[in-house]
Amino acid sequence: MKKNIIKVLLCSMIISLSSCEDMVEGINENPNDISVLDVESKLFLTGAMIANVQVQCGHLNRISAMYSGQLIGFSSLYSNIYGFNLSTVESNDEWTQVYGGVITNMRHIAKNSTNDLLVGISKVVEAHAIGTAASLWGNIPYSESNDIEISDPKFDSQKAVYTAAIALLDEGINKLSSASSFNLSQDIYFSGDKDKWIKAANTLKARFYLHQKDYSSALSAASNGISASSGDMKYKPRGAASQASGDKNLFWTILEGSRAGDIGNSSGGSDSYLLQLLDASSSVSRNHAKTNEAARHAYYKIDASGGKVNKGIVEQFEPQNMVTYFENQLIKAECAARSGGVAAGLSHLNAVRSWLNSGGQLNSSFAGMTYKYDAFVAADFDNGGVENGDNVDSKTAFLREVMEERYVSGFGMHMPFNDARRLRKSGSSFAVPFVLVDGPNPPYPERMPYSANELNSNSNAPADPGIFAKTEVNN
Repeated sequence: MKKNIIKVLLCSMIISLSSCEDMVEGINENPNDISVLDVESKLFLTGAMIANVQVQCGHLNRISAMYSGQLIGFSSLYSNIYGFNLSTVESNDEWTQVYGGVITNMRHIAKNSTNDLLVGISKVVEAHAIGTAASLWGNIPYSESNDIEISDPKFDSQKAVYTAAIALLDEGINKLSSASSFNLSQDIYFSGDKDKWIKAANTLKARFYLHQKDYSSALSAASNGISASSGDMKYKPRGAASQASGDKNLFWTILEGSRAGDIGNSSGGSDSYLLQLLDASSSVSRNHAKTNEAARHAYYKIDASGGKVNKGIVEQFEPQNMVTYFENQLIKAECAARSGGVAAGLSHLNAVRSWLNSGGQLNSSFAGMTYKYDAFVAADFDNGGVENGDNVDSKTAFLREVMEERYVSGFGMHMPFNDARRLRKSGSSFAVPFVLVDGPNPPYPERMPYSANELNSNSNAPADPGIFAKTEVNN
């Protein structure tokens, strides 16, 4: 992990985020005396948050979606990756964004700012990025990362990184609890609203506990998590419509550029498993007397031929989910049901269905289409109920529906890939309830490859074990 790369990234972010007024202030001073300490801490926020967006919603997210049956690679690079030909170079960008884009800048704020709001935010963003990195790669550098005295940091265990990420979230929550909200334009997620940050941090804690199958801790954290969709953490594109690129939905950008035709979920009669679930005419459709997915099917459908024809989930200004209300409710639904049965989890699942029935997850182009998400009752999961046609026990039927809703609602997040790996683990209480990219038979991808840059520059980097090697929490 070469320090010169990180320094270049840091300097470029400082230059891009500093205003013209800052550049001419003190013009008679020696410019060689300028250092990063002369830059306001808040100016480090936006670049780091954009880097985090790439980690959550970028290239590896599209790959994880292909490996969980949500997207299809039709041509060129994505066709090769879809066929499991995934090179270590495909992880270079996200790896750099985690360590150079997020951690370097967030630690600068945590070390140099006296403002509790800024420090609290910096800790939550770092934890978000490093927890996601652990979920994707497994063992990664963290305890020694970004230490100027250590050029080749050791790789920590996946569980150790999760523990550190959760501890960092607790630190962030404590700082935010003592902070005052104020209008912070550099905060492109929540504009300086400390209450939204605290709730998002608790949902992230719940997510990382869930990854480790610590269901009681996940439920406890989720009880303080995001309580309304207005508190969702999203990437909200702000670019100009006249620009062909720039600040746009990341999926729209690649389809509008060199990857038109390469990746999507529907082309020439080939639909991903996700779209088949939503299609009323499909043999695996989840539509029934209480559920009509017509609108969401149309909203999710991606035309791989180009970005401009897409008006739904990959429209150029469509926000992209990162940490959400529906995720928090579905964590509560699953974890409560695991310990208390259908009755304990039902209200949380129905809260998501009520939100969907109000047009949740749809934009204005699809809000007028048909959809229905009637509330479930416990009998729907009994033998012969609308959600239990194969006569399994009611708790299994309920958990299966929760996981299926996580699979559908989580499109565009790493959630489906994380769930697939978690539920494949030997001893899981029920099978993965959805078909993966190559059907019902293994092998299945279990992780992303390490960055080629890290493998080539860090003498402590292990040999990459390949995409089929299970990570520590899923062994």
